Amino acid sequence: SDVDGMYRNAADSIVKAGTGTFYSTFSLWDTYRAAHPFYTLMVPERVDGFVNSLIEQGEVQGFLPIWALWGKENFCMIGNHGVSVIAEAYRKGFRGFDAERAFNMVKKTQTVSHPLKSDWEVYTKYGYFPTDLTKAESVSSTLESVYDDYAAADMARRMGKEEDAAYFAKRADYYKNLFDSQTNFMRPRKADGTWKSPFNPSDVGHAESTGGDYTEGNAWQYTWHVQHDVPGLIALFGGEEPFLNKLDSLFTVKLETTQADVTGLIGQYAHGNEPSHHVTYLYALAGRPERTQELIREIFDTQYKNKPDGLCGNDDCGQMSAWYMFSAMGFYPVDPVSGDYVFGAPQLPKIVLHLADGKTFTVIAENLSKEHKYVDSITLNDEPYTKNTISHEDILKGGTLVYKMK
Repeated sequence: SDVDGMYRNAADSIVKAGTGTFYSTFSLWDTYRAAHPFYTLMVPERVDGFVNSLIEQGEVQGFLPIWALWGKENFCMIGNHGVSVIAEAYRKGFRGFDAERAFNMVKKTQTVSHPLKSDWEVYTKYGYFPTDLTKAESVSSTLESVYDDYAAADMARRMGKEEDAAYFAKRADYYKNLFDSQTNFMRPRKADGTWKSPFNPSDVGHAESTGGDYTEGNAWQYTWHVQHDVPGLIALFGGEEPFLNKLDSLFTVKLETTQADVTGLIGQYAHGNEPSHHVTYLYALAGRPERTQELIREIFDTQYKNKPDGLCGNDDCGQMSAWYMFSAMGFYPVDPVSGDYVFGAPQLPKIVLHLADGKTFTVIAENLSKEHKYVDSITLNDEPYTKNTISHEDILKGGTLVYKMK
């Protein structure tokens, strides 16, 4: 918006922002993962403005932004991750927006179909987007929508809307309908329940340009796209051991086909594109934190360079950089709406976060070196800390987090 709060909205009308400020260009498919969580820590004074802007645009166009460019929808990606950004802000205690108005927009976004990207009648009838009834990227569209359903359920539950919470929580389990236990991949499925064949998990798709059931990726990368229910995903594999074996193979199997958006490769893991960004942290949630710690170091060493072309993929409005900042501190929001950050391994000897209210949160990595990349122990304010996550609230209290490296 201009200095007087006026802006051109999604209907091409010149209007005044309800709160005096309107923000545009939300690369939500990318930024809901780590950039928006980073804002909640580093620029909390902006977060309510972001949410109010998402609501204003949503009310004009009928659904929350998918990928908002210059105040209009460009439909270039999938999911409705404005839902996640709003639910995360509510979970983290932001109240500078009308929660009822916000949830009404969340619910409308997830239940009222619009022609290009969200056919909810089909989704709820089958419990997934069937490949033969869906215009684009059936597997990715299902898995991304499932996360937004979980986000909607979380916000509804916190607001005491039990019926809405139950409805969206049921849909948040739809990811299970696309898991093929014979191949151990998330696989495209037809309306009659049969699997699409032939199936090559290495085939890279972006339906808008090449056809396919995945968004800028393949089955290797999207099989792990269950940010909200990692225990449930582990159970589908039959336990931690087969889950970890499959996860190991992700980082060793070579990509057979190439596609412009799939970059920063370690095996089939693609750090240059966002659906992979939480995947290294799954080891920490499945009992092998040392493997997370190894991979974080490898990604820092190989995928980020101090050069003009130093990023292994598009920064995508800050997401690639936000992954770096969180991971440098030794934790990452695998599930942003939960308010928990999963431990990895710090990559700098000391980082100080200057929080709201003048508080600071200091992260120290003792004995950090090229050789000492593993976390031996963690203390928070001189007390031993043994959980594999740290909460948003613990960070906001301020204090000192110390990793002893080995």
